[in-house]
Amino acid sequence: MAEVPNDAPEHCPGSTSEKAGTSAACEGCPNQSVCASGAPKAPDPAIEGIRLKMASVKHKILVLSGKGGVGKSTFSANLAHALASDGTKEVAVLDVDICGPSIPKIMGLEGEQVHQSGSGWSPVYVEDNLAVMSVGFLLGSPDDAVIWRGPKKNGMIKQFLRDVDWGELDYLIVDTPPGTSDEHLSVVQYLSGAGIDGAVIITTPQEVSLQDVRKEIRFCQKVKLPIIGVVENMSGFVCPKCKNTSQIFPPTTGGAQRMCEDLSLPLLGQVPLDPRIGRNCDQGKSFLNEVPESPASMTYRTIIQSIKNYCSSNFAADANAD
Repeated sequence: MAEVPNDAPEHCPGSTSEKAGTSAACEGCPNQSVCASGAPKAPDPAIEGIRLKMASVKHKILVLSGKGGVGKSTFSANLAHALASDGTKEVAVLDVDICGPSIPKIMGLEGEQVHQSGSGWSPVYVEDNLAVMSVGFLLGSPDDAVIWRGPKKNGMIKQFLRDVDWGELDYLIVDTPPGTSDEHLSVVQYLSGAGIDGAVIITTPQEVSLQDVRKEIRFCQKVKLPIIGVVENMSGFVCPKCKNTSQIFPPTTGGAQRMCEDLSLPLLGQVPLDPRIGRNCDQGKSFLNEVPESPASMTYRTIIQSIKNYCSSNFAADANAD
């Protein structure tokens, strides 16, 4: 549940109030539009239904980025492919980027349709143990625009979490849009009873990206969402011939490494640029499977192992607490 910001007006009604964003005290508040956006304000009865539905999902990981175009969906797809490479694990990706669903294209599922069954919507499968759900599967064409206000977005996210037949899952990866708005608030609130392992935050080295990522980190702190760590994408370019590294996007303020040191956050890894990442995304293929020897693939594997270790420790801690 989102908390009232520290800079809220003295008589702020609170983000869970029916008057949130609409009372006289809200005038001039920088958070007014977020509070009035249509995200659920009172405890939604669907939260309990979602908690029961998600009881069969061991680990829930959110992939966040304050800035668009930093490789968040690409990371979500590679994370899913890597986790599913262990044939004993059941993995799913939930794409809640309602207005810009790119996961179907990246996962090679463009043009697929969702089917209804007696137990709910059936996700689309990449492999026997890798499922995907996205609003992109509900559109008539990949070029169709989704022009929805907050309440309709929130209703769609609720339906994805409550009505999709996810089955028994080891990992559910939630790919989110850039920013800290409706979709993020809805996912955190709806999963509040089900438990979220944490968030992986994606950035690039430039300060213009890090500025927005700091806002994303602040969002996580406000809603008490654990941060698994930060991944820096496009961190230099390794020449495939001479193996020298060039900084295409120079980290003028120290990049993610400096930011993580300042904020006491884990830096999971720095993924170098590789043109083959984009090519495999366009072709709907797994970059890790297609180019396993790439320096970027090696870094990805280290990052993903850290995430698996975090989830295992988190699961063990919860089991001991019970």
